[in-house]
Amino acid sequence: MNKDSKISTEHILEQLATIDGVTSKRMFGGYGVFHDSKMFGLITAKGQRYFKANESTALDYTDKNSERHSRMSYYSIPEDIMEDDVLLVSWAKKSIAISK
Repeated sequence: MNKDSKISTEHILEQLATIDGVTSKRMFGGYGVFHDSKMFGLITAKGQRYFKANESTALDYTDKNSERHSRMSYYSIPEDIMEDDVLLVSWAKKSIAISK
């Protein structure tokens, strides 16, 4: 288990604690972040954090220089969003809606 991904996972779960039903599961050397069994986020083995995006939200990420995951429609969570719990919850809720 990679220490960076575990710390990142614990931290993001603490930040998203106001959203009922958020869990994580080890997968692919990192973690998937789920809401009611639907994956909306992922944390790589190196601790990189991503949220699911679609056509309507991808611009929010690219405007903040986020990188698209190489294989999935997930974008890296911008640092300024990670540092603001209110904004992080807002972005997570958008990703949760997309995952359904």
